[in-house]
Amino acid sequence: MLTWLLVIILAYFFFSMGSLGDKIILSGSPKPASYTFFVGILSAFVVLIIPFTGVKFLSGALLVFGALAAISYVIGLYAMFCAVEKFDVSKVMTTIGATQPIFIFILSWIFWGAEIMSKINILAFILLLAGSVLISFQKSQKATGKYFQITIFASLMFSLNFIFQKNVFLGASFWQGIVCTGMFTFLFSLFFLFRNKFREEIFEKKGILSKKNGTIFICSQTSGSLASMLQSFAIYLSPVAFLPVLNSLRGLQYVFLFLIVLFFSVFFPRILKEEISRKVIFQKIISITLIAIGLALLVL
Repeated sequence: MLTWLLVIILAYFFFSMGSLGDKIILSGSPKPASYTFFVGILSAFVVLIIPFTGVKFLSGALLVFGALAAISYVIGLYAMFCAVEKFDVSKVMTTIGATQPIFIFILSWIFWGAEIMSKINILAFILLLAGSVLISFQKSQKATGKYFQITIFASLMFSLNFIFQKNVFLGASFWQGIVCTGMFTFLFSLFFLFRNKFREEIFEKKGILSKKNGTIFICSQTSGSLASMLQSFAIYLSPVAFLPVLNSLRGLQYVFLFLIVLFFSVFFPRILKEEISRKVIFQKIISITLIAIGLALLVL
């Protein structure tokens, strides 16, 4: 169990690095179709690993699960960016991060039945989930029915992506699953080119392709791609019963992000400066303590 735990911790570290760039771009009212398209087409780079792994494409039910994993991921991305366009990014990420482990827990039971976890592991799951919600919580505008509809839908899509990926990995090698889902993600992303409005968003001069945003986007997505690869490997290694626990560890991403922002704010404020009050620091300390206890329980 320690192997998948170490892999997912490393994955969330790289997710935190990538989210710094996303935070900058998303703060400028991003175009959901544009951002989803460019994130999706980067998946085409998985073809570069084929000569080194010699993998063969999937067939039958595994191929269907690979396609479902990709389409649920693309739809989830688009829904998430639509939510970010209308609501505060921190609040959106908090809601998705808080509800996704619950969806994965329910979906795991639907697909594989009641996988038994020890009482200690259930307690660890609760602590990790509580720490994840607390560390990412920020006061923002009042939530509406529309807000919950779109964020919960995005969370459900990302949860299905987890489940479908695991179904692929149960019957195929890790690299087979990565290549299959990566290529399908690329193909489904191309559908955004079929609508005039989306094409205009994708290729507008001040969009993702602009000089400033383009550099930040490439750096953040390089880190994000590595993180996604590691997360998929953790899903591959993790027992089915621990999928909700694996996702509840997302709080580590916020821990890493908080420490990075704190470091730059103190030592390099010209590069990145964010006001951090004593109340916020206290909140983060409690969150980190809950997450630390949850991690400790997992390795017992």
